Amino acid sequence: MEMIIQFLPFIAVIVVFYFLLIRPQQKRQKAVLLMQSELKAGDKVVTIGGFHGIIDSITDDVVVIKSGDGSRLTFDRNAIRESVQA
Repeated sequence: MEMIIQFLPFIAVIVVFYFLLIRPQQKRQKAVLLMQSELKAGDKVVTIGGFHGIIDSITDDVVVIKSGDGSRLTFDRNAIRESVQA
């Protein structure tokens, strides 16, 4: 019984760590994956590098983004950080 009491603070730290750090990160990651799976041509996006543009074409792994001056850049689909509302 005393052994369980000794491990109780350690278990409490693990539980708090899970709910404050791990679980929110998993929820954010799931939301980003969902957003990336729903991307389509014409969506305004921001990459992880901060590049803003409009999706010109998209495949399973690659996204071609058109910038304001009309140039097109190719990115991995995973490089899309967020979809921006007009």
